[in-house]
Amino acid sequence: YKSNVQADKNAFVALMQYIRKIDEKQNTIIMVQPENEIGMLPSARDYSPKANELFQEKVPGELVDYLVKNKELLIPEFRELWSQNGYKTDGNWEEIFGGGFQTDELFMAWYYSKFTEEITKAGKEIYPLPMFVNAALIRPGKIPGEYPSAGPLPHLMDIWKAGAPSIDFLSPDFYTPNFEKWCDLYTRQNNPLFVPEHRFDTTVGPKALFTFGHYEGIGFSPFGIESRVDDGLKKAYDLIQQLSPLIYENFGQNKIDGVLLDREKIQTTVVLGDYELSFKNSYTLGWEAGATNEVWDSGGAIIIQTGESEFYIGGSGVVVTFKNWRQKDKNVGILKTDEGFFDNGKWKVIRHLNGDQTHQGRHIRIGHGAYAIQRFTLYQYE
Repeated sequence: YKSNVQADKNAFVALMQYIRKIDEKQNTIIMVQPENEIGMLPSARDYSPKANELFQEKVPGELVDYLVKNKELLIPEFRELWSQNGYKTDGNWEEIFGGGFQTDELFMAWYYSKFTEEITKAGKEIYPLPMFVNAALIRPGKIPGEYPSAGPLPHLMDIWKAGAPSIDFLSPDFYTPNFEKWCDLYTRQNNPLFVPEHRFDTTVGPKALFTFGHYEGIGFSPFGIESRVDDGLKKAYDLIQQLSPLIYENFGQNKIDGVLLDREKIQTTVVLGDYELSFKNSYTLGWEAGATNEVWDSGGAIIIQTGESEFYIGGSGVVVTFKNWRQKDKNVGILKTDEGFFDNGKWKVIRHLNGDQTHQGRHIRIGHGAYAIQRFTLYQYE
């Protein structure tokens, strides 16, 4: 262990020295990943003589202190595991957490996080860039050891936060389904969402919009982006770049959201200010080619509230209607809708949309493949 961590530390320190030397003024490198998809296969933990010895020793006081201090804030599934054995604070790993693969994984996660912390801390002392670790996600039905166990997975977030405080955030790599479910898990405890890897498929454009809108994420990067061309992703990134000033201005104020829709999730609602916005996949209208396909393309959008009744929406494959959720006796109509773009931060109108584009004022719609930005203002009447 000591020789391995020292070798990794030497290499990482040399890397950070080089980055600081060549890039400290330009800052083209904005964050660093010290380890890649760290995890244990094909068993839940290391069973070497030294590992077995440590497993029988008391759970380190550093971890116990973290658990006691943060008892009410722990990830629910982790707290439940600890509670099953009576919230014990003294004993070895099985005495505190019980027997089984789950405890084996906790043990291994602690030592993986401590290993990573030593390397990360040394690198930050040279050049303190933000640093993160990523995880290979759990495939359905798999138990520890059948997936890369003990990595920075959401149910182990507390172990990693206790063992590796120099790591700024944990990140998911997506080669499995259930994008929204995993993102929800990774954004607990104020962990910012950054997606460093996603299988390069036709969903990446809408998912990028959803990441920045719904989670106010800090990044989305499909795997192999340097060797692939995807028109949808390019257009989605262009929208995100155009909307960036508005995102920065309204970040963290409950004025930004996002949606991700397909045939399994046809509809979702967003509440901004006084308004409930009901989003559907635009194929639900039945007007577009592809509406009768067995598998629907994903629709995605960012929605930003910039005034009491003014909004910007950027995306593709969505249709949205409106209600006032505070005053349910009021009807909500569309006062004005413009399609446009941002040029150096200034909004420029391409066209004023009329009844043919808004279905006689019934909805806002951006069809599949369009990737457009619309600004609209709502009004209320009885």
